[in-house]
Amino acid sequence: EESVFLRKKITLVRAFSLLIGSMVGSGIFISPKGVLKNSGSVGFSLLVWFVCGLLSMFGALCYAELGTRITKSGGHYIYILETLGPLPSFLFLWAEFFAIRPANSAVVSLAFGRYMLEPFFAPCSAPVPAVKLVSLLGYYMVLTLNSWSVTWSARLQTALSVIKLLALALIIVPGMMLLAQGHTENFQDAFDRQSLVLDKLPLAFYAGMFAYSGWFQTSFVREELVRPERNIPLAVIVSVITVIVGYMLTNVSYYTVLGTQDVLASPAVAVSFVQRAFKSLISVVPVLVALSCFGTMNGGIFTFSRTLFVASREGQWPPLFSMIHIRRHTPLPAVMLMFPLVTAMVCVGDIYHLLNFFSFSRWLFIGLATLGLIVHRCRHPELHSPFRVPLFVPVSFTIICLLTVAMSFYSDPVSISIGCIMVLSGFPVYYLIIHRQMSSRCRSPLYYLTHKLQLLLEVVQQEIKTY
Repeated sequence: EESVFLRKKITLVRAFSLLIGSMVGSGIFISPKGVLKNSGSVGFSLLVWFVCGLLSMFGALCYAELGTRITKSGGHYIYILETLGPLPSFLFLWAEFFAIRPANSAVVSLAFGRYMLEPFFAPCSAPVPAVKLVSLLGYYMVLTLNSWSVTWSARLQTALSVIKLLALALIIVPGMMLLAQGHTENFQDAFDRQSLVLDKLPLAFYAGMFAYSGWFQTSFVREELVRPERNIPLAVIVSVITVIVGYMLTNVSYYTVLGTQDVLASPAVAVSFVQRAFKSLISVVPVLVALSCFGTMNGGIFTFSRTLFVASREGQWPPLFSMIHIRRHTPLPAVMLMFPLVTAMVCVGDIYHLLNFFSFSRWLFIGLATLGLIVHRCRHPELHSPFRVPLFVPVSFTIICLLTVAMSFYSDPVSISIGCIMVLSGFPVYYLIIHRQMSSRCRSPLYYLTHKLQLLLEVVQQEIKTY
């Protein structure tokens, strides 16, 4: 009785909540260990956190301009498609589906499971099978919610964003109180050059940028945003500044209470911090951190399903995934597709190996997307954009992304090589399936299967385009 399409339900407050909820997740609670391990000292690790924040702001500003120039949803995928062409966009989609997104979701899910169980097993570590079981249960809950309702997913994201900021405040306040009382012993000789290993720095930046990752999330849901020309830049700038300040204060609090050996030895840095500084909250903070991870999972599923939706609409993914549930108005097939891969990676993966594995591909394609902004400006100088950043911002961000990707081959050649192979494996798929037209003999079974799944899932093609 009514048109079936994705409604414009994401207001400025919900866009801000989506960004905060995606950035403040597992990263600030698990990445301090990875940053410190690969930077070598407290001072250099804090410097890495600050530089990662500035780089995130540069990238966020580039994506804000892309979001006002290109009016389709899809994030990295659609920006690369519209600026650099179909081959690099398909390679991104291939790597995103088989490597980047499932590994990222597995990392956040494992952090959720670990922090949810830590209070019940303290001072011992939670058993690994129990952590993985709780991680999968949390992921399946978010998957179900995103299949059920866009509105309720957005409302949950807003509520969890408040909880995330509360969790940071409960770490920052006691740390700042101890620092004001003169507890600065852990900052002595903060910039110890002897412990700095330059070829490990890219891994430190990967860990730091993982914690900030999420500043690009509004670009995935551009067609569902209210007043995107105004709300995308405003939400991006306010949220990234908020997160930079929060992360710097949180790390200073960590190091005020914990020494470098404590941070490196801790499987859950926030729990170790509370055990040392604020024992009365020993059972509260881990639960708040787990809820933060839950919000990040929700934001990740919410946005990535739109990438598959747009890719299917553009003809580079099976047509079933551009369909919408007739009553729920959610992209149900695209939401459900990640279920098996995330399950597999949670069952067999380790947080830090997964982190290096997907970071290579993610930052390679983010660098290509901002390179695409430069190309788009050159090709369309006449195009008016309501938001425009100075040229040095996309140029410097692109160079830093690609240099970091290149240097990471020396830092972790095994994980990075696997990620590289995953990207390159998309070449034959593109030329054999996407680039060439399938014969009618191949298309008929595909259409038959799509039709049966369409009936089973109660989904139809979008009736009107909202961009």
